[in-house]
Amino acid sequence: MSMNFANIVLYNSLVIISDIFIILVFIHMIYKKRTPTGIIAWLLFMLLLPYIAVLLYLVFGLRKRENRYKKNPIRLQKRTQSFHKKNPIHDILKTYGIADATGNEHFELFTDSVGAYEKLMSCIKDAKKSIYISTYIFEYDDVTKEIIDALIEKANKGLEIKILMDSLGSIRLYLFQGQLKELRGAGAKIEFFMPVFKMPFRNYINLRNHRKIYIFDNKRVLSGGMNISHEYFGPNVDKARWKDIFFLSEGASSELFFEIFASDWFYASQEKIGFVKNSTVNAGDTFLQVVPSGPDMSKDVLYEALLCAIYSAKERIWIVTPYFIPNNSIVEALIIAKHKGVDVKLITPKDSKHILVNLTRSSYMRELEEVGIEVALYNGTMLHAKAILFDDTSVMLGSVNLDNRSLFLNYEVAVFVYSPKTITDIESWMNKLLLNSSGGLTKISTPRAILENLMRIIAPQL
Repeated sequence: MSMNFANIVLYNSLVIISDIFIILVFIHMIYKKRTPTGIIAWLLFMLLLPYIAVLLYLVFGLRKRENRYKKNPIRLQKRTQSFHKKNPIHDILKTYGIADATGNEHFELFTDSVGAYEKLMSCIKDAKKSIYISTYIFEYDDVTKEIIDALIEKANKGLEIKILMDSLGSIRLYLFQGQLKELRGAGAKIEFFMPVFKMPFRNYINLRNHRKIYIFDNKRVLSGGMNISHEYFGPNVDKARWKDIFFLSEGASSELFFEIFASDWFYASQEKIGFVKNSTVNAGDTFLQVVPSGPDMSKDVLYEALLCAIYSAKERIWIVTPYFIPNNSIVEALIIAKHKGVDVKLITPKDSKHILVNLTRSSYMRELEEVGIEVALYNGTMLHAKAILFDDTSVMLGSVNLDNRSLFLNYEVAVFVYSPKTITDIESWMNKLLLNSSGGLTKISTPRAILENLMRIIAPQL
């Protein structure tokens, strides 16, 4: 009898505690002005699995947190340049405190894996003073062993080498750090961003560093969507390798990329590093506007700039993204652009390699198709590239996917390039992708349509 009474008290206590936590979470979501879709998704999850859902909200549902473990905001220094073209993207980014577009003497695109690998190895070989690397994924494989060997050689020659990798994206190297022993022994400093098994109050497992920044002698920068892995590049052609995009910028923009790297490095290592200006850096006519995005930005600057760019487009919006799970605002903006007569194209992989992503994205893509927007499914290997072309005036490149995680959770970096040659090169590359793509989604049954639409509920959490 007493045991039954104790069980009843325990059960009721757990129910009451669970209800209190759900109410507190609901109040928090209202206070943080979460979207109705996001609120409904979390509440449904809490009704189904109340204890687990509340715990997961505390881990995955919070961003831009204000506490002593938060990463300090990035503030890129404003610069006065000769970029005077009227561009709504450039102008709105300036109002948010993003530095002006900066002229660079050299800019080069790499859309093939061998060329990207050769350029990376060339930059490592030619470096004279320093090499700073920030990447989401750093694998230990046959290709990356060659990169590590090249870095060891440079470290032995006295170059300053700092490598920052995300602890979750590079989980195998994080768990088996003995593979980095020789590189560290040569003098290279290696840090893992938000270590998974350390600093539980500082480690926000849902907020990952997805940036790819490779800086050489504070002058040359490689960036884009490529991580350090055989899946992205290598010395030989591999038909199974993912299709991605890399770019080299040489000039004044290197200081902006450095400021982002230095901020991330300080958060991971507590070591401050300063930018040493390179006297050989000259201004050029390829203007880049570097835009960090993530929890270390006080506002969702990149997201709002994207909306501005979509609404401002007059001729075309061509999108290449591996993961297309946008929110309703972006979908509505694209539909309105189409109704205005703008040529809107979405190029995305036929198979995203994730079952949940495939299911969830289909509903959004069908919605675009219904209004006449061209959805091209790339038939080759995994298309991991990210690029958005706006009219003939700008193109966005970088690490940002068109999904909730990239736009609102991860630490990302993008660049808007205001260069006719780069825009022409990207257009040519996108047309090649279209030639190897199939148009239109297949017809589906009613149950499948219901399932795809239901998946929108979890879209904010993907």
